[in-house]
Amino acid sequence: CPVVLAPKNSSVAMPPPADIVKVAIEWPGAFPKLMEIDQKKPLSSIIKEVCDGWSLANHDQFALQHADSSNFYITEKNRNEIKNGAILRLTTSPAQNAQQLHERIQSSSMDAKLEALKDLANYSRDITFAQEFINLDGISLLTQMVESGTERYQKLQKIMKPCFGDMLSFTLTAFVELMDHGIVSWDTFSVAFIKKIASYVNKFASDISILQRSLAILESMVLNSHDLYQKVAQEITIGQLIPHLQGTDQEIQTYTIAVINALFLKAPDDKRQEMANILAQKQLRSIILTHVIRAQRAINNEMAHQLYVLQVLTFNLLEDRMMTKMDPQDQAQRDIIFELRRIAFDAELEPNNSSGSMEKRKSMYTRDYKKLGFINHVNPAMDFTQTPPGMLALDNMLYFAKHHQDAYIRIVLENSSREDKHECPFGRSSIELTKMLCEILKVGELPSETCNDFHPMFFTHDRSFEEFFCICIQLLNKTWKEMRATSEDFNKARKMVMQVVKEQIMRALTTKPSSLDQFKSKLQNLSYTEILKIRQSERMNQEDFQSRPILELKEKIQPEILELIKQQRLNRLVEGTCFRKLNSRRRQDKFWYCRLSPNHKVLHYGDLEESPQGEVPHDSLQDKLPVADIKAVVTGKDCPHMKEKGALKQNKEVLELAFSILYDSSGQLNFIAPDKHEYCVWTDGLNALLGKDMLSDLTRNDLDTLLSMEIKLRLLDLENIQIPDAPPPIPKEPSNYDFVYDCN
Repeated sequence: CPVVLAPKNSSVAMPPPADIVKVAIEWPGAFPKLMEIDQKKPLSSIIKEVCDGWSLANHDQFALQHADSSNFYITEKNRNEIKNGAILRLTTSPAQNAQQLHERIQSSSMDAKLEALKDLANYSRDITFAQEFINLDGISLLTQMVESGTERYQKLQKIMKPCFGDMLSFTLTAFVELMDHGIVSWDTFSVAFIKKIASYVNKFASDISILQRSLAILESMVLNSHDLYQKVAQEITIGQLIPHLQGTDQEIQTYTIAVINALFLKAPDDKRQEMANILAQKQLRSIILTHVIRAQRAINNEMAHQLYVLQVLTFNLLEDRMMTKMDPQDQAQRDIIFELRRIAFDAELEPNNSSGSMEKRKSMYTRDYKKLGFINHVNPAMDFTQTPPGMLALDNMLYFAKHHQDAYIRIVLENSSREDKHECPFGRSSIELTKMLCEILKVGELPSETCNDFHPMFFTHDRSFEEFFCICIQLLNKTWKEMRATSEDFNKARKMVMQVVKEQIMRALTTKPSSLDQFKSKLQNLSYTEILKIRQSERMNQEDFQSRPILELKEKIQPEILELIKQQRLNRLVEGTCFRKLNSRRRQDKFWYCRLSPNHKVLHYGDLEESPQGEVPHDSLQDKLPVADIKAVVTGKDCPHMKEKGALKQNKEVLELAFSILYDSSGQLNFIAPDKHEYCVWTDGLNALLGKDMLSDLTRNDLDTLLSMEIKLRLLDLENIQIPDAPPPIPKEPSNYDFVYDCN
């Protein structure tokens, strides 16, 4: 049988099997080994093979771990994450390492104990090690050290303060990391432990690391256990937390507000208003305004989130009044309506002792209630039986009448002196406006896990919602006049005016005014005429040029625009994005970064210690995922990390920001985008890489904007020329062709 030889210079490059991974493995005191790992083999067999190569016995006491800064152990569950070119390390098994550290942290030598606690804090981030250490009752050992063990060193604290502080800091860090895996229930901790942690908030105000970890533990206790909430609430007071907000460390301020938010969120309904009163007494709002919002430094994302949560929880105190119907028989509630009438029409009151005064007063009250703009002139209390906004609308009206009396009287008298058909009914308008403001601020909804949308102006006044209403009711009256709306068909007029008013408010809020006065100034620049101009401009951009020739031109240039958008999305993926790691137990400052290689063939990703300033180089990202290996991109409920049990699964906003890359047979890379814009950029970019259509809202908006701009540029030379809807008719053939010149 003849043997066919390949040409001398030819080579057939066979792709490596999908289950083979080429790695380097380190062992202290030896040269690293280059090795091919067969992912089909049991991990124990691979470890035995590595140990045999270095003549190491008892291979069951060894394990492999990543040699990067994470030092995470490789297990059967996560072994698919090993990539070609990865550097691994042969080390002691998690069980043996946990046993050794369990013994070392009980050493009588201060130096040895300190070094062991430092190692424990580092290893505890790995769930494989954490499980082994917890199985040795390691959590109980740490809590005992916190409760009583540290007292042994109180005598040494003065002469060994740095050592003592570091030891306690590492102990608390290890505790936080171990608990964060969700293996042990928070309900198991004693009052003594809680008292000790709470005491650190006061004792170690100057030690940032101890204070930060103590605040983090208190926050987790409150959020994860109702029983612990009650115990923590007894041990820690708002007065003890306030001084930490007056410092200069933003991380400590963030954790302090997080603890306050946790106490606020978990407080029973009957205690929540009481806590709000305490916060007001302690001037929390003004302290946050001075030392956080107006401090001479940028507010980071985590602080913005905590301020947003505090804003939401504060406005949620209004929910009770918003959902309370007025009782027409309640005299105290009816007195509020009498007070509204008295302030507006005080000069018109008649003496009570005049003849027939009762009938005259009833007639006068009915007339005045009509002027005040109520639907039910005889019994205005009936106007406040709908929820929302319930009694909250009446509260707002009374606040406006008392604190902005001149403006209140002017609006009421101004409308009562107009022709009936052009009056803006104050009562009905106030009820509708209150309902709309509650919708805008999402009163009654729980705060989102990812939102950072706080408004500085709401921290500038103790009654910010009422002041917000006072500004907006004057805006509504002004817009009603500008639109020349009529009250004949109030429902139709209300709908039209309210749409404009809502647009005015939303546009002003998006500028994030720093004060209520600045918000008022923004609204003055957004008159009805200005809104019409903005709408007209936007309509021209979106709906103009609908004639057939223009539509054909759009169809012709649309592929060019889509290609431009595609390139922009891919360029953004090449720049990369920092994603936050979230879990159901607490928000954390843990980050990871992902970016596309410049040749669009590989996704580079890896964990980061902190949020980066600018781009992260490819070589600093440990993991890679070839684009060719990507099978699909899924979003929302279809994401694997959204199907897991946990609080995030229930959060609508997180669902809207979640997407996952599926690769190989069971591999997945899970994302939660920092905002909707980044979500659209990444899902568009990944779909473009896979040759699929970009279907996000952002792509549609960009396409509309760029198409409109391109059309306008191409039609500049045709300005003031009427473009026909149909092409001109083809002329008839000439009677002869004598004018044709034959070159031949």
